[in-house]
Amino acid sequence: MYDIIGDIHGYAEPLRHLLTKLGYRELQGVWRHQERKVLFLGDFVDRGPEQIEVVQIARSMVEAGQALAIMGNHEFNAAAYASADPAKPGEYLRPHSDKNRKQHQEFLSQVGEGSPLHADIIAWFKTLPLYIELPGFRAVHACWHPDQLEALQPALDEQQRLKPEAWRQACEKGHPVYEAVETVLKGLEIPLPDGMRFHDKDNNPRTNIRTQWWVQGSYTYRDLAIVPPDVIERIPHQPVPADILPGYDNHKPVFVGHYWLTGTPEPLADNIACLDYSVVSARQGKLVAYRWDERPLTKDNYIWVSR
Repeated sequence: MYDIIGDIHGYAEPLRHLLTKLGYRELQGVWRHQERKVLFLGDFVDRGPEQIEVVQIARSMVEAGQALAIMGNHEFNAAAYASADPAKPGEYLRPHSDKNRKQHQEFLSQVGEGSPLHADIIAWFKTLPLYIELPGFRAVHACWHPDQLEALQPALDEQQRLKPEAWRQACEKGHPVYEAVETVLKGLEIPLPDGMRFHDKDNNPRTNIRTQWWVQGSYTYRDLAIVPPDVIERIPHQPVPADILPGYDNHKPVFVGHYWLTGTPEPLADNIACLDYSVVSARQGKLVAYRWDERPLTKDNYIWVSR
């Protein structure tokens, strides 16, 4: 049985509290449970004060067979930022722009940019699969999109990890692997009509919206948008184009992180559960787990600690 844990973003103290609440104990440097394991949904780093510690906790559990972990968009970005572009000497797969450095600076400062520790953590990030499918459920950081998962297959090894030679494709805008990684790790985004835009939590202008990709039917942009509450009124009530959403086959539950939800954790739909409840937020953040027990999803199986 698995306890599935959402985005941690460098907050090791809440992680320790959550593991303790779930019945895990630290033995010989590894958090363990007599009967259960953890599945981490990625986004271990960026933002928080104890990013090295978070990676150490998760990695030690994975390497001891006490946990599984998948890649989040922040691990992908970190690895691309640290990886030289083989086609452009002196450049990196993720450009070292002011915007990208600002988003990643806290991790670089804590780990020591270019240090052996930095290189070691990046090497571990590259071992993380982009998704996991188990007999009872699926796990992906942001979006279970069948077409994009199929497009990814040539770029993945037998453990759903990006092959070394696929990293450049995954960072090349316009390449099918790039588009697939963007969707799977960052969510299905659709452009707003008429050049509309809003600003995200980091004050970056956005012309696309993340969508509730799992729904089926006719909806407006505002119906589908996953945006902060103070932004939703600026999203138009115009219908979205037909057939833009993949929907979800409901074959089994799927767990995601990524979406910075607030409020009381509960399933988003019968077979969709998001476990990212904005742990970064000092005012309302929670670190959230779901205690999987092979029954239909229920809000009763959410367990969390507050910042």
